[in-house]
Amino acid sequence: MEDQTPAEETGAEDMDPAVAGILQVLWTASQETDGKRWSLARISKRAGVQMSVLRRVLTQLEQLELAETTMDEEGRGTAHLTEEGEALCAELFDGQASQLTRH
Repeated sequence: MEDQTPAEETGAEDMDPAVAGILQVLWTASQETDGKRWSLARISKRAGVQMSVLRRVLTQLEQLELAETTMDEEGRGTAHLTEEGEALCAELFDGQASQLTRH
């Protein structure tokens, strides 16, 4: 098993690709912006998922207390990882954030 990637070693390969992608984007956001919230549109684009998929996954992550989402009066939203979400992502993705394609 010496040829496994960090994601394979932690079990991230067993995760739904949409969930893994969104968590990885939220993790990158927390590392690049010191925990500042990113817009849902930006997260959707970076994760390569439709907004409906993003909203569904964020609802699941909120129920697990891994992420927080806010919506303003005009319907624009932002999201970020909770402390628990950051701890999970550190285990799953630490060292991989620099491998993400930057848009």
